[in-house]
Amino acid sequence: MRISAIQMCSGTNIEDNIAAADALIRQAVKDGAQFVATPEMTHILQKNPKSLFEQITTQDKDKAVSFFAGLAAELGIDLLLGSLAIKTAENRAANRSFLFGTDGSLKATYDKIHLFDVQVSDQETWTESRVYDGGQRAITAPINGAHLGLSICYDVRFPSLYRHYAQHGVDIIAVPAAFTRPTGMAHWEVLLRARAIETGCFIIAPAQGGRHADGRATWGRSMIIDPWGEIVASASDDKPGFICGDINIGAVKTIRGKIPAWSYESGWSGD
Repeated sequence: MRISAIQMCSGTNIEDNIAAADALIRQAVKDGAQFVATPEMTHILQKNPKSLFEQITTQDKDKAVSFFAGLAAELGIDLLLGSLAIKTAENRAANRSFLFGTDGSLKATYDKIHLFDVQVSDQETWTESRVYDGGQRAITAPINGAHLGLSICYDVRFPSLYRHYAQHGVDIIAVPAAFTRPTGMAHWEVLLRARAIETGCFIIAPAQGGRHADGRATWGRSMIIDPWGEIVASASDDKPGFICGDINIGAVKTIRGKIPAWSYESGWSGD
């Protein structure tokens, strides 16, 4: 299967971001991609809560949901919107992934479980829980003969979620992200490769990159990684674009057969 990770620099205008993603997805499909994944917050990156809630809406009214369902059907691909900001209540939202099938049907949604409440530096603090409610469920779905597990950005720091996916037969895990520059420079590649190695899964990690209209800066460097931890494809910078990689799902069974660490249950306790 040929898969593609889209890299974006989403701004604060939903229509502009939809158009940017549309163009990149079409380019990836022209390059042969059968499964395409976009980054976290594909249709808007807006850190000001008041401005955010002036633009976002509920899932049934969201322009991106309907547009990309139609695009998946038009192009005949499995399409993962890494996430959208979806209004769930007055001044509350979900950071939600959407997976569309080749006929445009909505196969699955996933709400980001681990919210980004951190102090990156003296100058950079994020409190995602001020706006978003965390999800409660791991989600899997079939794509083109493979089994996909869903996660978003900060989830990658919590290996128990990825172990769960491996133990439930997932072949590919998606990690759409908007990593900050400091954390991206230090941890992005090593975390993604570690999750691939310990689960024996392919990892596809489409990322936001560059300086955004709301003032934040993200790392980019989208990646596709195989179950041995080798990089199949990667973006070399933080500029908008796409990467493609050809993967053999049979490699998952082969690698897990050699090193079945994902299935190991220890009797060790912390007493």
